[in-house]
Amino acid sequence: MAKILVTGTAGFIGFHMAVRLINDGHTVVGLDNINDYYDVNLKYGRLGELGIEKPSLKRDTLVKSTKFDSFHFYQVQLENTEIINRIFRENEFDFVIHLAAQAGVRYSLTNPHAYADSNITGFLNILEACRNHKPKHLLYASSSSVYGSNTKMPFSEEDNVDHPVSLYAATKKANELMAHTYSHLFDIPVTGLRFFTVYGPWGRPDMALFLFTKAIQEGKSIKVFNNGEMMRDFTYINDIVEGISRLMVKPPQANPYNDSSSPQPDISHAPYRLYNIGNSKPEYLMDFISAIEEALGKKAIKTMMPIQPGDVVKTWACTDKLNQTTGYKPIMPIKKGVKLFVDWYKDFYKE
Repeated sequence: MAKILVTGTAGFIGFHMAVRLINDGHTVVGLDNINDYYDVNLKYGRLGELGIEKPSLKRDTLVKSTKFDSFHFYQVQLENTEIINRIFRENEFDFVIHLAAQAGVRYSLTNPHAYADSNITGFLNILEACRNHKPKHLLYASSSSVYGSNTKMPFSEEDNVDHPVSLYAATKKANELMAHTYSHLFDIPVTGLRFFTVYGPWGRPDMALFLFTKAIQEGKSIKVFNNGEMMRDFTYINDIVEGISRLMVKPPQANPYNDSSSPQPDISHAPYRLYNIGNSKPEYLMDFISAIEEALGKKAIKTMMPIQPGDVVKTWACTDKLNQTTGYKPIMPIKKGVKLFVDWYKDFYKE
């Protein structure tokens, strides 16, 4: 079994990824800074499920899980070059799954420096550590937001992504460029993962599903942006984790036949690839709200709002390349996935 670093393990996707890898028999080292971008109690709740209790945490220090012998955790800033290098030096990881980032499109409008620190400087430290310690495969989280103002549907990894509409998207595009550079210069197998609107139990409180569920449950109004004329390729968390797990054991190979006179964005002469991971079935926002209403047994009070800066009207993933490489295609129906979230929400908040 492999030894794997998962960054962002107090976060939504990182937590679920760590659980999956532990259950698969791997040794997992988790890393997170536990910032206060959203309710830290939810982050501590996730860590508690992994056997890491809040009183045991000490910054930059290894903490062993009380539930799993194969899980250890560091609370550390990605920007701390010295500590990141020490963690890599002491562990010699087989695989690195980098999911930590400053998330949120709208937050980037008012707190831009947080994105430069975490998403650019932090990722550079991960790349440098991989350069020096040579894991078999580095996988990192990009985002569907890199497609920006594109209107050609569905979004394909072969599409141009030079027109981001938020700083968050720009940092993710920058990550893709940085990753390719390191793959080319230092022969590091690297895979970028463009996630599409991830949802499910333990989801982030700033995401629509969490916000809508909380407001409807409390009898408060929900803000419906672009007057409800939005579509999203909602992707259940287990589908995301399954896609990552399958790609992890398929490190990309250099493609010497890539035509440099007409290069494709998602493949390279370097061992570098990009994949969409989405449900490949966009849902209308109003249908998504209806699924929440059905799961809660309550009607929403809707306040129609204009589209917000940095938002896009529609996302839709083409997942053909994921399917060709792994044989996997996301499968969770939206109503079932929403019901699973609502059941978790009620249990976690004792409602």
